[in-house]
Amino acid sequence: MSIFLNNDSKVIVQGITGSEGSKHTARMLAAGTQVVGGVNARKAGTTVQHGDVELPVFGTVQEAMDKTGANVSVVFVPPAFTKDAVIEAIDAEMPLLVIITEGVPVQDSAEFWAYASEPGRKTRIVGPNCPGVITPGEALAGITPANITGSGPIGLVSKSGTLTYQMMFELNDFGFSTALGIGGDPIIGTTHIDALEAFEADPETKAIVMIGEIGGDAEERAADYIKANVSKPVVGYVAGFTAPEGKTMGHAGAIVSGSSGTAAAKKEALEAAGVKVGKTPSETAELMREILKSLG
Repeated sequence: MSIFLNNDSKVIVQGITGSEGSKHTARMLAAGTQVVGGVNARKAGTTVQHGDVELPVFGTVQEAMDKTGANVSVVFVPPAFTKDAVIEAIDAEMPLLVIITEGVPVQDSAEFWAYASEPGRKTRIVGPNCPGVITPGEALAGITPANITGSGPIGLVSKSGTLTYQMMFELNDFGFSTALGIGGDPIIGTTHIDALEAFEADPETKAIVMIGEIGGDAEERAADYIKANVSKPVVGYVAGFTAPEGKTMGHAGAIVSGSSGTAAAKKEALEAAGVKVGKTPSETAELMREILKSLG
């Protein structure tokens, strides 16, 4: 079992002919993903070759869905064109849309997220500025290295791409049901809470790792949700314990204001909800290891 993505998922790539789109299409194929085509309006009707796989390039997302049955799209278009690409996918009712692009203007993200949230819309957005979704051994939609870990009982949701990879590596002796990188921008689609809800409902996920970072209140809200709705053990890590207050760190979303948004405040909120929080990624992995051993 998994959340959002499995070996039946059919993936298209918006921006398949660009350098990033092309490189990561090859990696997704190597990970066993059913990549069935791509979209580039200027190159519609052509094909792209990856080893012995020839993939058609379509003019629109709708055409790609009609011809291939695609139910996942991964977006690798430049920031200036991301909003148009996302709205096109929402209009086509693409079920899962993974936006890898970094540097999408926040106003554009706000506009397409509001559009996707209108009543009757059917698209789940992951990202932008994220590594995507991987169900190890089944499918990859994004840029997460597929050889770090195998399948197993841990669900992972993370704001940070590199910390996603590190946690997958640290716990590769147990493996993961699905690892979800949600992105660190101020406005993102799928949240910690959305992922927690899905992992709670997935019978194969036995325990959950949640990685946050300083800034905003997403982790505090997730703590409230865990307290009320999650029965499975959760361990957490908050990046930025050593960050000075008031200084913008790494991700655009990581801005600390007063006591809210600090790593200490987030750790406190999570621990009050029964979440064990590590001070380092390795310590967090060790906490998870102890929980899994106790579960037998």
